Amino acid sequence: MAQHQFQTEVSQLLHLIIHSLYSNREIFLRELVSNASDALDKLKYLTVADEAYKTLSFDPRIDISFDKEAKTLTIKDNGIGMNEKDLEESLGTIARSGTKAFLEKLSADAKKDSNLIGQFGVGFYSAFMAAERIEVISRKAGEEESWKWSSEGKEGYDIEKTGPEAALPAQGTTVVLHLSEEGLEYANRWSVEDIIKRYSNHVAFPIYLTYDEKEYDDKGKEKGSKTKTDRINSGQALWRRSKSELKEEDYTEFYKSLSSQFGSDTEPPLHYVHTRAEGTLEYSTLFYIPSKAPFDMYNVDYKPGVKLYVKRVYITDDDKELMPTWLRFVKGVIDSEDLPLNVSREILQQNKILLNIKNASVKKLLSEIKAMADAAGNSEDNKKKWETFVREFNRPLKEGLYQDYANREQIQELVRFKSTAVEGWTSFADYVSRMKDDQKNIYYITGGDENTLRASPLLEAYKARDIEVLIMDDEIDDLVIPSLHSYRKESPAEDGKKENKSWELKAVNRAGADEELGEKQNKQAEKEAKPVIEKIKKALGDRVKDVKLSRRLHDSPSCIVADENDPSIQMAQMLKAMGQTGMPDVKPILEVNGEHPIVAGLKDTGDEEKIADVAGVLLDQALLVEGIKLKDPADFVKRLNRLLSAG
Repeated sequence: MAQHQFQTEVSQLLHLIIHSLYSNREIFLRELVSNASDALDKLKYLTVADEAYKTLSFDPRIDISFDKEAKTLTIKDNGIGMNEKDLEESLGTIARSGTKAFLEKLSADAKKDSNLIGQFGVGFYSAFMAAERIEVISRKAGEEESWKWSSEGKEGYDIEKTGPEAALPAQGTTVVLHLSEEGLEYANRWSVEDIIKRYSNHVAFPIYLTYDEKEYDDKGKEKGSKTKTDRINSGQALWRRSKSELKEEDYTEFYKSLSSQFGSDTEPPLHYVHTRAEGTLEYSTLFYIPSKAPFDMYNVDYKPGVKLYVKRVYITDDDKELMPTWLRFVKGVIDSEDLPLNVSREILQQNKILLNIKNASVKKLLSEIKAMADAAGNSEDNKKKWETFVREFNRPLKEGLYQDYANREQIQELVRFKSTAVEGWTSFADYVSRMKDDQKNIYYITGGDENTLRASPLLEAYKARDIEVLIMDDEIDDLVIPSLHSYRKESPAEDGKKENKSWELKAVNRAGADEELGEKQNKQAEKEAKPVIEKIKKALGDRVKDVKLSRRLHDSPSCIVADENDPSIQMAQMLKAMGQTGMPDVKPILEVNGEHPIVAGLKDTGDEEKIADVAGVLLDQALLVEGIKLKDPADFVKRLNRLLSAG
């Protein structure tokens, strides 16, 4: 017998589970049935796709039984099974489950934490809510040896080879729960049947319950008992059933079961889309939009949330080609009638049938998201639903603007931004509807967080002229929005027909975005400011690309903008942090307010040290206001102190 220690995160997690963080204990059975179904799915695929398994006798099923006297509940499947290595990797570690991320988010609020844990999923470990000890006996398909994993859910677990007394089928897994006092309520027919019908009725494989039924004579006296085995699930794939025969709760329960394989979600889905296509292509899809973003949504190795079936035969659930990366938060099922059963992952990436299904699915999802947006004004519930979607998934939707050229026009109507003109979220269309008649461009600002951007001196002249500016505080905005160049929209024309109008997107933190702030600089003002500009430019040297007299400043003495052909400083920093090599230092353009006393005060001085100090402070404070870290904070402090000392 080999003894093993749990991963640190597993021990922490099991402590939480055993102390009943879950408010809904019964879902442990859903999790175990889901695992069994997954094991059957995998073996079913191998029996049609792999020559080594085609001769295997395989009649897929899940069996549940209980023994009140022995205080056990047993869940058995004849699926793919596990060997010693599989048991250690699957039941001794949670590297792929995301629970480590959950533990990092723990707070002191136990009630809040109990809701959190479901979002990250614990799968098998949830069985310790009902069991004080668990045994897992398994034999992997095609192998002779069988193994037993056992644990009390505390410090570690044991793995040992089993003998012939295990009486296993050719392959499969048997999970034996030695129930705790709290778990004894599940050692009866009615509890098990009720849980299976509510959570796992859709499972595509038959689930059988074996139980003892008492028998009575004609006078009603008990004369013994009879062992019975009944099928307790319908076994019909929910996504293949007609929408007219399904209820909201059917979709919700299937979602919870489905999401347990991708990281459980205790909340109902925000929205679902059920489609049955017939014609040139025949397929069924059922997609869910979660009410909470997946914990790994911004990880490079995120877990995709869509399962692929062919004629109800499970193929894969970890292929990122099934859905574009900007829709990686979507969970669900694709079931095709036209793909070959032995389709490989390499073939999937090139397959035209799957590509057509994928493209049609993306368009359907976009139309449903648009319907959500359009309905937001109909009721308070619809408004909250849409606001939840924007809060959770606005950022990946923006990625679609950059990645998905074919659907860009639809996506640009759905992304939302903050604004200097209104509270809450706004769209490009909303912005255009509020524009002045003579305004030609849509203005936006990118860079730091929302508060920093709202306080930026770059907005001063736009506010003074009542020109709305969109606040774009996602770090990807700097990459995504310039790729759009403009926003196009079909609008009514004077002759009653429709015409396509276009508005250029202008970043206020870039040179050239100030044309609409008035006429060109007054020649006299430029002439008067020229000596000061030259002094500042000389003092700053190669720290800046240029120094200019500003049209956008009213109250502040200085601001920085990027050259139209350069990335912003924030973007350059982000690319470097991502490991982008060969990225040159981006030098800002410094704009100064010629009427500000600090700038005007340089006009009559020839003190080069003072000019250097003022110029340095003007640049550094402009960088700080934009949330940019100074390369030499000590130098900034020294210059500032000298100026303060000089009065």
